[in-house]
Amino acid sequence: MSYLVFARKWRPQNFDEIVGQSHVAKTLKNAISSKRIAHAYIFSGPRGVGKTSTARIFAKALNCQKGISANPCNECANCRDISQGISLDVLEIDGASNRGIDEIRQLRENVKFSPSSANFKIYIIDEVHMLTTEAFNALLKTLEEPPEHVKFIFATTQPNKVLPTILSRCQRFDFRKISIVEITQKLKEIIKAEHINIDEKVLVAIAKSADGSLRDAESILDQLVSYSADKISLKDVTAVLGLIEQDVLFEFGKMIIESNTQSLIKLLDSLLSSGKDLSQLLDNLIEHFRNLMVCRISNSQKITDLVDLPQDFAQAIFKQSQELSLERILYVLQALVDVKELGRRINSLRIPLEVAFVKITHNFNQPTVKPKEEIQVKNQHPAEPVVRTIPAVIKSERGAINISGDKEEKNIPPASVDKAIDVNIDLVNSIWNSFLNQISQTRMSVATYLADAKLDTCENYMVTVSLPRGASFHKEFLEHKENQQLIEQTFNQLLGARVRVNFVISDREPEKQEEHESFVKDIMEKFKGRVI
Repeated sequence: MSYLVFARKWRPQNFDEIVGQSHVAKTLKNAISSKRIAHAYIFSGPRGVGKTSTARIFAKALNCQKGISANPCNECANCRDISQGISLDVLEIDGASNRGIDEIRQLRENVKFSPSSANFKIYIIDEVHMLTTEAFNALLKTLEEPPEHVKFIFATTQPNKVLPTILSRCQRFDFRKISIVEITQKLKEIIKAEHINIDEKVLVAIAKSADGSLRDAESILDQLVSYSADKISLKDVTAVLGLIEQDVLFEFGKMIIESNTQSLIKLLDSLLSSGKDLSQLLDNLIEHFRNLMVCRISNSQKITDLVDLPQDFAQAIFKQSQELSLERILYVLQALVDVKELGRRINSLRIPLEVAFVKITHNFNQPTVKPKEEIQVKNQHPAEPVVRTIPAVIKSERGAINISGDKEEKNIPPASVDKAIDVNIDLVNSIWNSFLNQISQTRMSVATYLADAKLDTCENYMVTVSLPRGASFHKEFLEHKENQQLIEQTFNQLLGARVRVNFVISDREPEKQEEHESFVKDIMEKFKGRVI
């Protein structure tokens, strides 16, 4: 007997063996038991999730020689012929190669004949969306009122391409992607029955690479068994499939937590040197930080329903998520998504990803999680005003407000700002250093882009801030809605009056950066760059 691949050998033979589609199996079983059997069904969903297998099981349930039953015997001649795909009364048609109107006309003629030995003549049309519009229209009347002995089962991966007039004549079942946990469990059953020596981490890696398709997972397992005659290791999987190990993703997360830029760049270089697909690495990193985000907001270790991974992996992700603030996780996610978008425009991912790693690590050198003691103190004194040192004296109709730098004064919250205060360039200059200091404590990235900024004018409550020549990117960043709002709110708080801020590009040259800034030197050395 010729060799039978796992995908065929382990194909489900009854409703209870269908993996990951319990909602479909339960509905069909109930329909059979209550004799509420429709004349046409459409099974839609991704590839390799059990659409055609379910159609065959349904056909066996209707045509079993022991009677219509939700549990076909799989022993009678009808069941065996349907399982092997050789039944004269259950016809499987490929919609891609039989998509024309002539083939459908032939089908319309054939449906008139009664089944040879079964209860029903059943037509299973795979990839039905491939039929032409003319073919669909020719099928309409037969589909709406077929002979009592005929049933139609359509399968498709793209239901949006099926005519609405066809969909409205069918009962629709949506098949979902099979979870990693469910695929892993099925693979465990297979390796146990086949006496294959394999580690559970390998099964998880196979399940992840299958992208929700059990058939793909079984095919990958079949390939690995041929590759390694003895025990299959995780190294074998990565060698054959070029996968990114889960441990590597945790290592990336650890380096980002530690703001270890150099190690991040080296690890990336090592993976590329070993032939890893950079696009797949980026997708895996985005998925990993998505899982971290879900764990961070759930604040519960019972997150296996949200993180599609086995329990031990999910717990490890939960543990790592507690070392990052939600703000930083979202920042990393946004940076990685930006890399994906930029990569499409410049046809390269390596440099954008390296730049993203530098931004991710250097923009978050402050502690990632606030100490519990700090949070408790803040909650105990929510109304306590902030104490700041601000030089100058502001006069208003209410009287003088002493903000002299000689002693500390309690700054009034923004709710009490006064439009009657005369805001001029001298007043803004007097609080400029305090403004930069407060911005740096609130959002370091904004303060960094303001480092070369200069006060230009202040007229009619409009503060104009100039940036050096070539700083258009800085201007765009500072004018981002959230950043502009932060800048204006800080000015309002310190000035005691509401102002607007306008950014302009001047003709002056940018000031030279201090050469001892280590991260700039690291970037220049890594990319062999020069100052221009």
